[in-house]
Amino acid sequence: MKLLPQQSQEPDVNLTPMIDVVFLLLLFFMITTSFVRESALKVDLPQATGEQTERNDPINIVISADGEMLVNETPIAKVTDEVISRVLKEAAGDRDNPQIVISADAKSAYQLIVTAMDNAQQLGYHRITLATRQNETP
Repeated sequence: MKLLPQQSQEPDVNLTPMIDVVFLLLLFFMITTSFVRESALKVDLPQATGEQTERNDPINIVISADGEMLVNETPIAKVTDEVISRVLKEAAGDRDNPQIVISADAKSAYQLIVTAMDNAQQLGYHRITLATRQNETP
């Protein structure tokens, strides 16, 4: 009896189903990802170390712990959006995008800081800086 020699078959891995699954996952993630940019206030945080840069007469907003607000040393009697916008426009004068420095007490109401930043951004002023002090390390 004559037997034919057995041909050895090499194992073959079919990658087509795996590639299909990867493409489906890619499509799923692309469709479910939200590309909507949330409304946010852009803040230019100051550096804690380094040299000070020269500024062209910034608008200083000072917020005390008890809720008192000053714009360029001018007190604001009633803190409302309309009043803050008007005072910021007056302080900016003819400048398009002045530097605004917000100095707030650590115990001040966070809402006042956000209100000041929001009004500045609505007026088109995007160069906003939060003033900090450097930690004193012994």
